[in-house]
Amino acid sequence: MSREQLLQMARNNIAHGDAGTIPQAKEILKVPACNYYDEDRWKLEMKNIFNRMPLMLAMSAEIRKPGDYKAMEASGIPIIIVRDKNGQVRAFVNMCSHRGAQLMEEGSGNTHRFTCPYHAWSYNTEGDLIGVLAPKDFGEFDKTENGLEELPCLEKAGLVWVTPNPHSTLDINLFLSGYDQLLENFGFEDWYLFGTQRVDGPNWKIAYDGYMDLYHLPILHKNTFGPDFPNQAIYYSWGPHQRVSGPMKGMAKMLGPDESQWPTELLVAGVWTIFPHVSIAGFDGGGRAVMISQLFPGETPGTSYTVQNYLMEKEPSSEKLIRDAQNQFEFLRYVVQEEDYATGLKQQKALESGAKEYVMFGKNEEGGHNFHRWVDHIIDTKDEDLSKLFMTG
Repeated sequence: MSREQLLQMARNNIAHGDAGTIPQAKEILKVPACNYYDEDRWKLEMKNIFNRMPLMLAMSAEIRKPGDYKAMEASGIPIIIVRDKNGQVRAFVNMCSHRGAQLMEEGSGNTHRFTCPYHAWSYNTEGDLIGVLAPKDFGEFDKTENGLEELPCLEKAGLVWVTPNPHSTLDINLFLSGYDQLLENFGFEDWYLFGTQRVDGPNWKIAYDGYMDLYHLPILHKNTFGPDFPNQAIYYSWGPHQRVSGPMKGMAKMLGPDESQWPTELLVAGVWTIFPHVSIAGFDGGGRAVMISQLFPGETPGTSYTVQNYLMEKEPSSEKLIRDAQNQFEFLRYVVQEEDYATGLKQQKALESGAKEYVMFGKNEEGGHNFHRWVDHIIDTKDEDLSKLFMTG
């Protein structure tokens, strides 16, 4: 069924390409400029979005074997993601039950237990407390009630979602709105992580706006991607998650009449965004690859950072392919850091002047309409109504 959805989108993209049209929103959207810098608004976004929504925090390629773990911080919460001895991916707050010390430094590795550096209490990969220093001296207590605090976690389509709030009742499958079924067409479960790097940027929504914006490509990136790069976009959505693709003029003749032979690689082309903080875009440096960008708010409304992950269908098998992959990776860092985010940081400063009451998203920028509408909806939705919000879409 998911391939049929890809084919339907391809047919639509071809029809628009041949007709020289794109779908358009009914009107221009005006978003208050203060939404990008107001501290009270930002605090609401942190509380109601980044602390309540499932976040795509890892790729299966990072934690392939039992005992593989990744320790990181997300939404101000220290988190450990681990594949347990049975192969299940779990997530925990990186915090000892004794006095709250963090168990693991940020990074990744393989282990059969997590041991606190403060008093050496230890936990297995299922989160159970299995060791207490000098137990007779400490006193008797129920170890089964003092394991690690587990977080809602789901591995789908070679990606791992974690909800930073341990008390969340929002089902991650419901939140995904069927989008993961489309992402399964990539086959990320078996891909290879070539490298990661960090880029600092402006307010997280300025950065996210750019994920869905093809309008700027031949202008801002005229010296990198080139001035002839197409700037028209067609948007598809599953709940708050979106795919951005472009019109495909003349592609039907090139692909041929047998749709069963249309390559999946072409059918998944474009940019796939996972609300509220991820984009997936295809490249071919060193072989078929994608850049998976994980966007996180910074410590102030005007800052963010992005972790860029270069994920490859196959591990490069020669020095040339490794060099090509590295060149592509470095090129993408340059484009984002020196063009996208450099522009965004200047945009941030201009907006903070208060000179403009609002910013605009045109009829051709429907992805921005959808994104900001979902941000507003989620901020305004109470905890007990979150599931209902995703049921209605």
